[in-house]
Amino acid sequence: MFKRIPFNRVIWVTSVFLMVTICMSLTVVPWYVWHFGLNWFLVSLFLVFYIAAGISITMGYHRLFSHLSFKAKWPVKLFVLIFGSAAFENSAYDWVSDHRRHHKHVDEDEDPYDITKGFFYAHMGWMMFKLRPDPPQDNVADLEKDPLVMWQHRYTHWIGIAFGFGLPTLIGATYGWFHYGTAYEMGVQALGGFLLAGVLRIVCVQQSTFCINSVCHTLGSRPYSTRCSARNSGLVALVTFGEGYHNFHHEFQHDYRNGIKFWQFDPTKWSIWTLNKLGLTSDLRRVPESRILLAELAEAHRELDASLEKSTTGLSQQARTMVASSIEAVQEISRRLNVRISEMQATARGKMDVTRETLNEWHRQITAELRAAREHLELIHAHSTMLPAGA
Repeated sequence: MFKRIPFNRVIWVTSVFLMVTICMSLTVVPWYVWHFGLNWFLVSLFLVFYIAAGISITMGYHRLFSHLSFKAKWPVKLFVLIFGSAAFENSAYDWVSDHRRHHKHVDEDEDPYDITKGFFYAHMGWMMFKLRPDPPQDNVADLEKDPLVMWQHRYTHWIGIAFGFGLPTLIGATYGWFHYGTAYEMGVQALGGFLLAGVLRIVCVQQSTFCINSVCHTLGSRPYSTRCSARNSGLVALVTFGEGYHNFHHEFQHDYRNGIKFWQFDPTKWSIWTLNKLGLTSDLRRVPESRILLAELAEAHRELDASLEKSTTGLSQQARTMVASSIEAVQEISRRLNVRISEMQATARGKMDVTRETLNEWHRQITAELRAAREHLELIHAHSTMLPAGA
């Protein structure tokens, strides 16, 4: 078995860190809980550090620095950079370079965590084995101008040790001393802080983040596009603060939201919105609803076309006619949308004098037409699914 492992390509520091923390989480952490038990303080400490590190990756590394989905004041940047380091997922500078390359070359050989190389490789194998020479980091010139980002890049491992291991250990020791008043309990709580809010929390944050690259490129729905393997997973969204709606993200990567439906769990979006109301973030980028609806319609067309291709009955032919009619309607909507876009571009160049009320009215008209077309397609789809098997 070991003969198949390319040891000459192993990235030893990363591999050892990943394996040791996982093994400790599966052995030493249960031993600690068995011998010393849990209390509300250690559970709370774990949750606080899990949220701080997790939201620093999703809001900071991902939506702020990778995709420039919004702008943030320095206190927000400093927070996400410090606790991003505490997640031990490398510096923001390196993380962003990899992620931007992923979006540019998704499912291709240049994709750092290419899912076509296998589930394990996309999940964490790409960090453990060096299959290709390191590409030039020529896609993060904007971050090189940010002194906070470059400060974190230089000292990310020291920051991670201090805030990822040292701080929870210190907090645990302080709690043990003031709550119990003995050196023994001080040591017990310090060890608990180190193991639960340090080691276990790091493993949980990392493994949930890794699921975006593996699970969300393997399982789930693709309501917006099938051009790449990215999928939506509500389950992954629960443990990644809303990052599981990956099909939407790959289609509209600069939107500060991932979950756009009211029922979709996306606390990262809510955090950015709340910070905006407090004046700590600005310039939140959103994709127009008409573009989102148009993408959904295009994918609905593809799915209906594929399902109706299998049908040969008279009812199927009737459904085909209805779908063709709907496609013509959507094409007409698209033509009108392009006209509106041209008018808006002319307005932006100062060649047309259009009021904001007119712009809003254009958007309302197009959105209403797209919604009507989508509802019509959904009705056809529901009708076609009632066809007898093999019809």
